[in-house]
Amino acid sequence: MTPRLDLISIVTADMAAALAFYRRLGLDIPLGVEDEPHVETTLPGGFRVAWDTVATVRSLDPGWTPPQGGHPSALAFRCEDPAEVDKVYAELTAAGYRSHREPWDAFWGQRYAVVLDPDGNPTDLFAPLPS
Repeated sequence: MTPRLDLISIVTADMAAALAFYRRLGLDIPLGVEDEPHVETTLPGGFRVAWDTVATVRSLDPGWTPPQGGHPSALAFRCEDPAEVDKVYAELTAAGYRSHREPWDAFWGQRYAVVLDPDGNPTDLFAPLPS
């Protein structure tokens, strides 16, 4: 059998804040799970996204420490069009989430923006530019 990517796991210091952020981006996360140590949701197509509290991760790996020097990966959310990138970015930053990079037209042909989730993880918003 060949392994297949099935789950992305995000470590969070504040489960309720993390879930609220990702719900704003359209993830269907059950309500009433904000105090759970592990939460996951299944996306269309079967791929899963999970959140674990720092305490949960340390219960599995007592020596775990948060990454130093930045975050090596980001979740990227495709928007319908460039205007939606701007709209979602504006909604998230107006709600108090930190901007990492304002929307711009990237040389690779996409409208792009980056907002940080409550734990400082970059979250990309993108849409193809009209040709």
